[in-house]
Amino acid sequence: MLNILLDGALAAGDYIGFTFFTGYMSMLAASIFFIVERGTVADKWKTSLLVSALITFIAAVHYFYMRGVWLETHTSPTQFRYIDWTLTVPLMCIEYYLILRPAGAKSGMLVRLLLGSIVMLVAGYIGEAVSPESNVLWGIISTLGWAAIIYEVYMGEASKVAAASDSKAVKDGYNVLRWFTFVGWAIYPIGYMLLPGNLLSGLVAGMDLTKSSPVDLAYNIADAVNKIGFGLVVYSIAKNATESAKAKGVGA
Repeated sequence: MLNILLDGALAAGDYIGFTFFTGYMSMLAASIFFIVERGTVADKWKTSLLVSALITFIAAVHYFYMRGVWLETHTSPTQFRYIDWTLTVPLMCIEYYLILRPAGAKSGMLVRLLLGSIVMLVAGYIGEAVSPESNVLWGIISTLGWAAIIYEVYMGEASKVAAASDSKAVKDGYNVLRWFTFVGWAIYPIGYMLLPGNLLSGLVAGMDLTKSSPVDLAYNIADAVNKIGFGLVVYSIAKNATESAKAKGVGA
């Protein structure tokens, strides 16, 4: 069997360590890209790209730290994941507001999205780190927070404002963003349900978590896909809207 503990270095067969490395490098690269590209879009989209850069930069910093902890101890500090999510998930909710504000989005929509994210994150943390013996109950509460966000972006004010927008770039991009929120964010509760005592724990029962951690693997993949992908969609909205406005000879 491959020995994946090698004096704090990444060794062959350490797939979790590999995703920590690729996660922080790719998210740092994405941050640089979004900052550089701010200069190519209209002024009203610059804040959106700045927020996208902040999301991936915050995640990159946390992944750099968690990579080191994993290589030294082969454990993943739950509190640092939740610190990351507590900062980045609300910023993703703010992105919805920023791209829809020109179409008439109100602050109430942002408040509802933020409240849903707070419920999702606080309940998830309690179930995973504070009261793991009750992680099923806290997982249900956390999922209700996620469901509130899904309702808002598919059937609530956010969806109605996007549908009423006169920008094809906003409409098309919004549909992709909410797909990320529905499908991409669903990876997190799946990973959560792999925790000991939870609904899918039987799938990894008996697995040596010092050699493989399906929860960490699920979280690492979800973070990279969702944060970078989410930002790229915001970038495409800003870029397409700017180019469309230039073609029409009006402000973006």
